[in-house]
Amino acid sequence: MSRVGKNPIAVPAGVEVTLAGNVVSIAGKLGKSQYAVPEVLSVEVANGKIALTPKEKTTEIRRAWGTARNNIDNIVTGVSKGFTVNMEIQGVGYRAAVEGKDLVLQLGFSHPVRFPVPEGITVKCEKPTAISVSGADKQRVGQTAAEIRNYRRPEPYKGKGIRYEGERVLLKEGKKK
Repeated sequence: MSRVGKNPIAVPAGVEVTLAGNVVSIAGKLGKSQYAVPEVLSVEVANGKIALTPKEKTTEIRRAWGTARNNIDNIVTGVSKGFTVNMEIQGVGYRAAVEGKDLVLQLGFSHPVRFPVPEGITVKCEKPTAISVSGADKQRVGQTAAEIRNYRRPEPYKGKGIRYEGERVLLKEGKKK
């Protein structure tokens, strides 16, 4: 029995859930999304909750049960509250700014790096050294943040680069005389 899958998903106020066969459509204030539930699971929507139950009890079906439940829960959270990843830039002269639909990064290269922001994702720079990536799709928000971070990952000697908020970078000891 899946410990994750057996928990029902609470649907907050303002979120509409419709079921067409094994396709769950979820709409909220931040957008709408669909999820195709595997055929080995059955879906029930009642009393403001979404419940998934397996049709058989095998190991593979139990894995799909927990995964499908969490994917639907992420969609419900995304269309109601959204997801945000905060990032910090450390380094002398390193900064970021939003110009139109592009994120412009000054990261010590001979040129500024222009990152086109994908549709459905919002990037904000409250300070020149802080980036906030937000959107309704958890996977796309995380992927966009990872792509921004890959332009200049934190290096292990001085810690300069783009890092997630609260990320600790282990610094190596430098050369000794």
